[in-house]
Amino acid sequence: MTLNKEKLVVIGNGMAGISTVEQILKLTTRFEITVFGSEPHPNYNRILLSYVLEGSKTFDDIVLNGWDWYKENNITLHTGTTVSHIDQAAHEIVTENGERVPYDKVIIATGSNPFILPIPGTDKQGVIGFRDISDCQQMLEAAKSYKKAAVIGGGLLGLEAAKGLVHLGMDVTVVHLMDDLMERQLDHQAASMLKAELERQGIKFAMGAKTVELFGDERVAGLRFADNTVLEAEFVVMAVGIKPNVAVAQASGIWTKRGIVVDDYMQTSMPDVYAVGECNEHRGVCYGLVAPLFEQGMVLAKHLCGVDTLPYEGSVVSTKLKISGVDVFSTGEFIEGPEHVVIATKDEWKQTYKKILLKQNVMVGAVLFGDITESANLQKLIKQKTVMTDEIYDSLMGTGCCGGGAKGAASVEAMADEEIVCGCNGVTKKTIVDAITEQGLTTVDEIKACTGATRSCGGCKPVVEQILQHVLGDGFKTSVKQGICGCTTLGRDEIVAEIRAKGLTSTKEIMHVLDWNQPEGCSKCRPALNYYLGMIYPDTFQDEKESRFVNERMSANIQKDGTFTVVPRMYGGVTTPEDLKKIADVSLKYDVKVVKVTGGQRLDLIGVKKEDVPKVWEELGMPSGYAYAKSLRTVKTCVGAQFCRFGTQDSMGMGAFLERKFERLDLPAKFKMAVNGCPRNCAEACTKDIGIVGNDGGWELFVGGNGGIKARLADSLCKVKTDEEMIELCAAIIQYYRETGKYLERTSEWVERIGLETIRKAVVDDIESRKALVERIEFALAQVKDPWTKMLNDTDTRTALFQNLEPAAQ
Repeated sequence: MTLNKEKLVVIGNGMAGISTVEQILKLTTRFEITVFGSEPHPNYNRILLSYVLEGSKTFDDIVLNGWDWYKENNITLHTGTTVSHIDQAAHEIVTENGERVPYDKVIIATGSNPFILPIPGTDKQGVIGFRDISDCQQMLEAAKSYKKAAVIGGGLLGLEAAKGLVHLGMDVTVVHLMDDLMERQLDHQAASMLKAELERQGIKFAMGAKTVELFGDERVAGLRFADNTVLEAEFVVMAVGIKPNVAVAQASGIWTKRGIVVDDYMQTSMPDVYAVGECNEHRGVCYGLVAPLFEQGMVLAKHLCGVDTLPYEGSVVSTKLKISGVDVFSTGEFIEGPEHVVIATKDEWKQTYKKILLKQNVMVGAVLFGDITESANLQKLIKQKTVMTDEIYDSLMGTGCCGGGAKGAASVEAMADEEIVCGCNGVTKKTIVDAITEQGLTTVDEIKACTGATRSCGGCKPVVEQILQHVLGDGFKTSVKQGICGCTTLGRDEIVAEIRAKGLTSTKEIMHVLDWNQPEGCSKCRPALNYYLGMIYPDTFQDEKESRFVNERMSANIQKDGTFTVVPRMYGGVTTPEDLKKIADVSLKYDVKVVKVTGGQRLDLIGVKKEDVPKVWEELGMPSGYAYAKSLRTVKTCVGAQFCRFGTQDSMGMGAFLERKFERLDLPAKFKMAVNGCPRNCAEACTKDIGIVGNDGGWELFVGGNGGIKARLADSLCKVKTDEEMIELCAAIIQYYRETGKYLERTSEWVERIGLETIRKAVVDDIESRKALVERIEFALAQVKDPWTKMLNDTDTRTALFQNLEPAAQ
């Protein structure tokens, strides 16, 4: 009964407080929990705000615990409510509106506030910090009306804010007092590489600049520096640091220094009151990163629940940054001194850098740039004060012969149970191991759904996979092996190999020879087999329309009211007045309900009656836009060098060329491309299957982006100097995806499954492999035809599909 439960009040609805509550709920039901949050939102992941700003995630995507979670766990949540102080004598907390709530225990988890420089002009309109979702929303609104922005602060948060604003189309300058970016996390070499990469992406920098004033009338108009030079800016983001939010503690008479002073069990100077996360100060240190707050929360949760726990003794902090293809990591000590032994390697071609610092042969710190696959392993080794050995050196520096699997198994075996694997969501190794052993989980997706690990940035996925392999042992591969559907135990690669080895030429033959347990297959495997056959035999295979999804059979998208959408091609998003007039005339004639401009820069004719679809095709006289197909949908472009003052390459011309070249070819899933004429990225290359960015020296290719349900930023694959090489590489990438991708697998999933380095080796580094891929795609492209024209010339098929009743959609 709740009458017998202890009353636990949590002041703060952020990541620190709620992660502590999550740990408490796992250990006991003894508490009646009340949470107060100043924001009008449920608990969300602040470290993903930059993804919301750049548009790859929505606010709903970063919510950690939705409204239902509080109800399901009988937690009373007060949002939009600020606590003013704690009344120790009455054992009550008091809100700013005068409400009083009794407590037995209190956790203060008020986090931190952005530090605002004490200079004139910070109170002007258009000056904000970057700390919560409301700041994000203000940036999104500002980008609609203003063009010039300044971000004061070249730390982690400032760079993420700057990249987001550039993505929104603003002209952004990062103003930094120091000569190196992220000087608290990076050495000079890594900072220089980071600055050069971000400049290439469109961010400007004013380094060594001390801001002394923000000038303007009611709204900010610019910054004045100590040397009396100025920088115009209509919008200013302060990202110079954070300060612990100690207001409640100070108003309550609790001991504070920079933060709320706590002991090794998070106890404050007031009995029964604890503080966790960025608001506290432990052993003289205030932490501003996420991993320490989870470590503190686990100690506090066990202490409150009466469970034996080691005291919190501080954290070895690490920083990981990923924005639009930039990967940076640091942990521990990173600036070398005379007491250090330095192990370092730099690859200017791959744009990678790795440095490990030793002190008396003990690993004490590391910096990674460009390739951070070793980040989790390095963080563990440094946290455990590991002595460097020849074996560890070979493993870390790539000179040994040991396989990655053995190294990974040894690494996770040595991890402590309470070590955090997923820093974004505070998931420990033990939580994952228990989920595997107690609930029979066998895949990363199952662990994600159960524990939250890999749910946010995905950086911990390799470690989760290693834990799976370590716990399941020899059963790991067999336990996760799945067929392409319930009709077979065979996977994609096995089926393709059998088709080639046995010369199988039809879906029915495959099902018969390979012992399908459903002789007719199902709606999942038939389209997949049809695709694999067409990919293997592009010149001889007769496409099986009955194995296609209904939209592909009809060559148009069916809508929920039974009408269809017709989408003609507009190469590179460019059309002519003549074609626009034709579209308007046809739309009026056939009573098209809606003509919509799409995100792919073309026009959808929505609401065409079924019997009118072929007539619309014929009178338009334009090729199919393939909006219904598993193939190239669009190549989005900016205006580029033809018109834009920033453009360095002809993005419209290149986009139209690529769309004409690769249209109509069957692919594992829908496929989108974009071509930018400069690094400002107006065509949104970072969320496309292939994104192409022009610069003064040529082009840069990105792969594996996705702006849909499973949003993912594309990875930088390579840079090239000529149009010819760029086109050749696009052809090789697409063909390699055709030959190795699973049916319905987007490139965002494909890249993660087979690895960026595998793709780079096959299409960039191995010239012979690239040439062979290009030859095969050219052969396949020679076989394709426009489906609208083909169907208009096939009276029987046209009549069967558009004059008779259509079978139920698959």
